Amino acid sequence: MLQDLIPSVNKLKANNQRKIAHSCPNCGHEELSIFYEVRDVPVHSCLMMSSKSEAIDFPSGDVVLGFCDRCGFITNTEFDAKWSAYAPNYEDQQSYSPTFNKFSLKLANHLIDKYDLHNKDIIEIGCSKGDFLLLLCELGNNRGVGIDPSVVPGRVSSEAADRVTFIQDYYSEKHAEHVGDFICCRHTLEHIQPTSEFIKTVRKSIGDRNTVVVFEIPDNTRVLKEQAFEDIYYEHCSYFSPGTLARLFRDSGFEVTDLYCEYGDQYLLIEAKPISIPSEEIHPFEENVDDVAADVELFTEKITGKLEYWKQYLDDAQANQEKVIVWGSGSKCVAFLTTLKTIDKIEYAVDINPHRHGKFIPGVGKEIMSPEFLKTYQPDKVIIMNAIYTEEISEMLAEMGVKAEVVAL
Repeated sequence: MLQDLIPSVNKLKANNQRKIAHSCPNCGHEELSIFYEVRDVPVHSCLMMSSKSEAIDFPSGDVVLGFCDRCGFITNTEFDAKWSAYAPNYEDQQSYSPTFNKFSLKLANHLIDKYDLHNKDIIEIGCSKGDFLLLLCELGNNRGVGIDPSVVPGRVSSEAADRVTFIQDYYSEKHAEHVGDFICCRHTLEHIQPTSEFIKTVRKSIGDRNTVVVFEIPDNTRVLKEQAFEDIYYEHCSYFSPGTLARLFRDSGFEVTDLYCEYGDQYLLIEAKPISIPSEEIHPFEENVDDVAADVELFTEKITGKLEYWKQYLDDAQANQEKVIVWGSGSKCVAFLTTLKTIDKIEYAVDINPHRHGKFIPGVGKEIMSPEFLKTYQPDKVIIMNAIYTEEISEMLAEMGVKAEVVAL
């Protein structure tokens, strides 16, 4: 039965609404409302596995999203930090995409111009393989320190390499000496459950300095409004809307100077500065808790229909003996296939990141192939995990002589 294959959904306003005793990591409220559950999913989606058996046997956990009706924050109540095993084989580098690089260059120039980042000391928390930090240091002749357990020093070639130090570790109070003139943190906070504790640690490290901070995370408002279930997976234990993010920073001793979305409204960015007197100023881009509750309600009303659509799409393709591949082998791919319980409906995933080629997807077991593989495989359907890359991928397919139906989530 199809209903047995899709996550359970509890409407917030339903009489049988399930509330649990669970502390909100953002505000400390002791009760959350459960509205979405996906069981038995990989606890990591970007750790590269060397064999199919190793990938299939990868540990699994549950995603049970709880909504805080005090501050609007959403968290995975079943998240266990013991699985946060980020290491050099955690492969999330996006800089092989021209589309993504164009965005990174635009963002780097924006920050350099706005905050006069020239000959400054820059810290990046969760720097991944170091692409963005090196770019900031190249463009502004800056010095940098990148902190990330998955960093691979030397992976990215750069003229600024001798001005950048990488620390292969998780950020904590022991790194408080690394403050500098500017702190950035991109796509890391959503992987951290004690969010209030983490932001307060950053604030404490700054002290009385006038260090600007910029954080970038997925925008959960889009996830809820579009029922983007492919963006809900185990590593993402924390889900922010503009208001919940801004309230967290204000409560942690910052003034929010800007708040906006970028990259097709997928990414939420906050710019903030430390203050000694709490700020009550609300940014125009913020929503309130009732707005988030309405978005959660919309999600619960429509998510089953969206899951049914994609399940039927893959079933029909299999019945017609069509070859289907997924383009993009990262977290969205893992969430797409494991949420729908349709791992058997595709044979391969394709990715432009060469460090993924020949590896196997954790919890899924599919081998990751290079785009050139499609020249001989000639799929009938290509499902793009992120619509923002549709034009880029379509051009690559045309150049390779691959004539397939291209659809995007």
